[in-house]
Amino acid sequence: MFKDSYTIIGVMSGTSLDGVDLAHINFILSNNHWTFEIGVAETISYDEKWLNQLKNAVTFTKDQLQELNQNYTELLGNIIRDFIEKHQLKSIDAVCSHGHTILHQPQNGYTLQIGNLPEIAAICQLNVVCDFRVQDVQMGGQGAPLVPSGDRLLFSEFDYCLNLGGFSNISFEQDGKRIAFDISPVNTVLNFYANQLGFAYDDRGTIAQSGELHSTLFDALNALDFYQKPFPKSLGFEYVKEVVLPLMESYTMSSEEKMRTFVEHVAFQIANASPVKKGKLLITGGGAYNDFLIERLQFYAPEVTITIPEPKVLEYKEALIFGLLGVLKLRNEINVLSSVTGAKHDHSSGVIYKRNDFIS
Repeated sequence: MFKDSYTIIGVMSGTSLDGVDLAHINFILSNNHWTFEIGVAETISYDEKWLNQLKNAVTFTKDQLQELNQNYTELLGNIIRDFIEKHQLKSIDAVCSHGHTILHQPQNGYTLQIGNLPEIAAICQLNVVCDFRVQDVQMGGQGAPLVPSGDRLLFSEFDYCLNLGGFSNISFEQDGKRIAFDISPVNTVLNFYANQLGFAYDDRGTIAQSGELHSTLFDALNALDFYQKPFPKSLGFEYVKEVVLPLMESYTMSSEEKMRTFVEHVAFQIANASPVKKGKLLITGGGAYNDFLIERLQFYAPEVTITIPEPKVLEYKEALIFGLLGVLKLRNEINVLSSVTGAKHDHSSGVIYKRNDFIS
């Protein structure tokens, strides 16, 4: 008999490279409805060495990736263990961890999230649920986005759920099915140009707002093949490195102009992705703090009511939802929707490592 409440540590490292998000979450199931409460939550930033490795890992050899995976699993396990000890957290049912995406090539039947090796359970001394994407790709799916399963269960009062992180992705109900897909790069590109100007990111979008819109680049970005493809579809950093940045770098203009134009592009594509241009939209992820981006999105979608939630939900929604996906895996219940990923059928994805499975 399954329990009706679970205490979980949700863990997420996104493509924005902000750091590792950790959240202590209590999930309760009542009348077939899941509710949650986020307790302590924290983001542990990467040091410069790790930032450089994660930025450049897309070019690593197979042997280098194996070594990186081993080292990152150790890093992540220690971060989780330190978080639990620091906050004196007790009676934890499981750690539910996404890992960090290095390669995402569903068209080649491959996706790699590092930090999902079995040693992580021994380091944390807890049961760990992780590696949620691989099974879906093996079943012909995109392996992404996976958050929409949680959107449906936890945020059903909203017509649309939008995440603004390294990439933007949206989910919504259509004809009784949950539909979701990646829309465009966001902070993977904006942070690249902010870094060139000596900043970690564009605080509130003030740098982009100071630049001039370049209409030719705007049109060229909107003409990229990805935006013409039907869903399901997903993006990885390879796309930014191989397609988006080379296109932007082919234009001679300031970083401020490029950022201004790219913000306009992102807002336009998000508005264009919604089948109905009205309703309630929940926005989470670091990009929700980009006031200029939100302003431009509202310009393109004037009849949409935008909600930005309280900080814990805004910043830790992905850690929250991967926590729920882990709970569903523990219960052997569906946590990935084929209507979202394009897999052969709905399924319960992820790997469960018991704390004593791996003895170091």
